[in-house]
Parts: sequence; C-alpha cells; structure tokens
Amino acid sequence: MTTVAVGHQTLFNVDLSKPWSQQQVLGHNRWHPDIPAVASVSPGTTFRMECKDWTDGQIQNNDSANDVRDIDLSIPHVLSGPIAVDGAEPGDVLVVDILDMGPFPGPNTEWGYTGIFAKTNGGGFLTDRFPDAHKAIWDLQGVFATSRHLPDVRFVGIQHPGLIGTAPSADLLAKWNKREADLIATDPNRVPPLALAPLENSAVMGSLQGESYKRAAQEGARTVPPREHGGNCDIKNLTKGSRAYLPVYVKGGNLSMGDLHFSQGDGEITFCGAVEMAGFIDLHVDVIKDGVNKYKMTNPIFRTSPLEPRYTNFLVFEGISVDEQGKQHYMDAHIAYKNACMNAIEYLQTCGYTAEQAYMILGAAPVEGRISGIVDIPNACCTVYLPTEIFQRDVEPMRYSVSRQTQVATAR
Repeated sequence: MTTVAVGHQTLFNVDLSKPWSQQQVLGHNRWHPDIPAVASVSPGTTFRMECKDWTDGQIQNNDSANDVRDIDLSIPHVLSGPIAVDGAEPGDVLVVDILDMGPFPGPNTEWGYTGIFAKTNGGGFLTDRFPDAHKAIWDLQGVFATSRHLPDVRFVGIQHPGLIGTAPSADLLAKWNKREADLIATDPNRVPPLALAPLENSAVMGSLQGESYKRAAQEGARTVPPREHGGNCDIKNLTKGSRAYLPVYVKGGNLSMGDLHFSQGDGEITFCGAVEMAGFIDLHVDVIKDGVNKYKMTNPIFRTSPLEPRYTNFLVFEGISVDEQGKQHYMDAHIAYKNACMNAIEYLQTCGYTAEQAYMILGAAPVEGRISGIVDIPNACCTVYLPTEIFQRDVEPMRYSVSRQTQVATAR
C-alpha cells in the first residue's frame, strides 16, 4: 500500500496483499535491541509510517467470526519500524508528536473490526462470561464509525496507535523475560495464560538473518503488554495533536508502532476491543537529552490533544470490589471495573442489544473508564461512562421498549 505524504517522506510502506514476512521492507513482531532500524532521521523531522492491522490481515470483512476464533496469535503485533533518531542515546527521551493518522483511503480499506476472543485463544477482560468468539465490522466514513452488526450506533472515533514504543536494552529485555517467566510459572497451565513467553515460531525480526535472527527470535519479547518503554498501552486519547515522551534505551531510540485504532473504549475490554484498522500515521520527533534523569521517568508520559468527540450526556455505571460469589475483596479495582462493565452490559440488554453486542460497544466506542474511589475501605469504586449520543435509539431509563435486532457475527 502506498499513500501520498504531504510535505514529508513515507519511511515505511506496506503491501496489504502480502503477509508481514514477505513485505519489501521487513518490520518486526517481537521486541529486541538487535533489530536494525529501517531508517534514521534527524531531530525535528516529520515523516509518515504505514501500518497493517495488528493481526497481519487475518480478520476479513465478512459476517463470520471464524477468523477471530482461529487467529494465529504467534504473529501479532506486526510493527512498522524501527526508526532511529540521530543523536538519541540511552537515558534520553524521544518526543513524538502525532500529527495525523487514519485508514488507507479507498472502497476496500476504510473499514475496521472489533472481536471478542475465545477463552481458549486469548480471551478478554470478561472471558469467563463471554468464552466464545464474536466479531463486528465497522464502516469508517470521515470521523464516524457505524456497524451492520451493531444497529443504531454511530460515533466519532478517537484515532490512535494502540502500540508505540522504543526498543529495549539487552538488560531491560532480560528483566522483562525473567519477571514474566516467573509469573507464568505460578500457574503454567492456565487458560488463557498469565503471560506470553518468547516464541521463535512466526517471529519476524527485521533484516536479521542466520544466527543473529535465531538468537533474537528466541529472546524477543512478545508485543502484547505495555512495559516501561511504552508498547501496547492502548491509550485511546493518544490521538492526533497529542505528544508522547518515550524513554530511550538503545542508541537511536529505535521507535516502532502499529495496532492502529479508529476508536476504542477505555480498557479495550474484549482484547480485540478497539475498532482495529490498517492505515497511516504521521509523526514528528525530537530528543530531550538526559530526559529520563531530568524528569524521573520510569514509564512514558503523554500530553493530550485538544481534539476529542464532543459528547456531554453519559450514563454512568458503577462497580465495586465484590466478586460474583459475593466475596468481599479489599480495594480491588480490577474486580470493580469488571462489575461496572457487566452492569453496563446488563443494562444495554434492556435497550434491545444482545450481551455480545453490548460488550462490543463498550470495547469500541469512546467510553470513559475511571477509578472513582480508591480510598474508602473495603470497596474500590470503578465507573464506566457511556455516551448516550452515540445511540440512534433511546437508551435512557425512561423510554419505550424496543425489540432485539441484528446480532454480531458468531463463530460456527
């Protein structure tokens, strides 16, 4: 795929018809310090990057969720880059401005998808309640998203890279692998697993070859979680007009990105919960020397954008840290947020949506998730803010009843 960048160069092109391992310029799908940069730029440079969707095109625009059910999770995330920034050294901070982004223009590319992953293959935040695969396809028109699988829903997307980060140092990579291996060892047969260990199968490591490739593929960290360098943070407000401050661990910083989202609810709760898309992103980069020490950074910082949907009316659903069996937990925000989500899902079923449709809406629409109370023992209070303006049917508590409509695609 080739797009026309206005006033700046496209440093990474993708071909949507070819898998990641057959692209003309190879990106990567693991984190490792030895992956060579595909290009280098001076501080102050603006450039464009093209990205495939995070699954490398495994999800199709159709009405079956079999592709979500059967997805090969050894492949994601496919990342565009790395890009080295001249003069950046360990301890510096990369300043990354997001100038523009969107789906590739064209009749066959302006669409996205949301998926509920099967519990046996990734799962999701509410996987015990929703163990089977489902899918919704979204049509993307300008700033709006609509879906034939989710009737009467139309919202403005907050487009953002689900994943953006710098390369880890060898020491940091070893730390990641050690602590995640220790976690896996506490329950090695858990479904879904507690973490994902390095996996040589399906690894794409840029231009590395031979023994260098083999060693890096065996050590490379999986891209699923966020870590100290950024990575898969899925921050929905990291959109056009925002700025990310990313710690540098290797010479050049080696910036990579992917997993572009047209929209997402806070938490991306179905795992493939955003409106996933292929597309482009325009960036401007700079460097703060010794920024990690100056600003005491252990994780990235980002500045929000002045752009966001103008929604003003919300239904707010609360959850507290009491589990489904009625057991009291002490200030457990994870359980509280689950309960807030389930309360919203139960409510949306009274508005004519199926439970799966409601779950998809919470994952994909610009829903706000908050920790509203974290000091009042023993219950943390988490809340889900659902904008009522995204619905083209009445979802207020005082309304006439409506009948259920089209369901999301289901694996068969």
